[in-house]
Amino acid sequence: MDARPQETLERDDRAPLSPLWMVSREPALNELIVYLDRQRRALDGKGSQGVTLRFSRRRLADVRAGFADTLLRGERQLHKLCELFAESLLESQFKLSSTVFGRNPATGERFVLVRDLSREELYARTDLDLGNAQLERLRLAGGHGWHQPELVANFVDYEALAANAAGVHRVVSRIKAEEEIWNKVADEIFGLDSLVERDKQLRHLSSYVKDVFGVKIVVADVAHARRVQALLERLEWTPLQLRRHGIAEPAACDDVDRSAPSRLHIVEVKDYLDGDEIKASGWQAIKSVVRWSGVPFEIQVQTLRNHYLERSLIAAESHEEFKARREALRNDVARRVPLFGYYRDLLHWLFCSPEAQPPSHPQVLLDLRP
Repeated sequence: MDARPQETLERDDRAPLSPLWMVSREPALNELIVYLDRQRRALDGKGSQGVTLRFSRRRLADVRAGFADTLLRGERQLHKLCELFAESLLESQFKLSSTVFGRNPATGERFVLVRDLSREELYARTDLDLGNAQLERLRLAGGHGWHQPELVANFVDYEALAANAAGVHRVVSRIKAEEEIWNKVADEIFGLDSLVERDKQLRHLSSYVKDVFGVKIVVADVAHARRVQALLERLEWTPLQLRRHGIAEPAACDDVDRSAPSRLHIVEVKDYLDGDEIKASGWQAIKSVVRWSGVPFEIQVQTLRNHYLERSLIAAESHEEFKARREALRNDVARRVPLFGYYRDLLHWLFCSPEAQPPSHPQVLLDLRP
């Protein structure tokens, strides 16, 4: 990755885009992911001849810093969007709390911690830090000593304190862990989901990672879910509401990426509430991808019953969650396609543990330059 990008990515719709382009418009990050994809395709064509991956350490450090800034900005936007939902749907009557699912590494037992959260705390730390901070105070007995629990999942809850016209019980936010983000990038580079049937109408979006920042809106029942979904599609916030939450209205709004934050811009909607669309796991929701203030968000409108079922499954140590099934699928593919496993390890090394020893592959030579 020692050459300048050959395409003007921000102005040429025909230019190749990385799976993270919807989340991060950082040209250097896009260049890196597209480069890795291009070299993967070259290896497919060259076979045993192999390829060389050339990286500049300085350039990689800039890319990592840029992506970290993107996540922080996106997380702040996520909190602001949830505040607007809480004001509009919960009618400003809500309690803010941090919900953490932990695991005893010695016994595998899982547990849940819930504590009240102030707005100042929410903006002072990342969501991941909030979860880990709660667990750092604990030591759990097991085996031959005491152990610090591991983080399984954590959420920020905006819980209704009174009945509201929309019938919403709570708004929940979450951000994907970085390791899972890079797993999904590898999935998209190798077309992992081509193993299953995709919705033909949404196939043009399949190459993007769209669910880094997520919101759940929990309602009483299916009828309320459909009413809330319709409300979201026409919801608009006034300039006064936006200013109250520190959101600036842009001076010009000439495309969806510089769109006014006064409304949600719907990218796709999928209804998994009933009929043939219910997933085999029993999971039910209306799932939307929207752009708001230039950031993509996945919004799920979910019934209260399904929400509690989902959380009970996360807390159950014996439950084989979707994440575990997905990881098993990835491991199986990595055994059959070693290059896929190498790319997973490579992305993890590049972005999560750059000080560690880089992974190796017999057909790939790494050329690291200053």
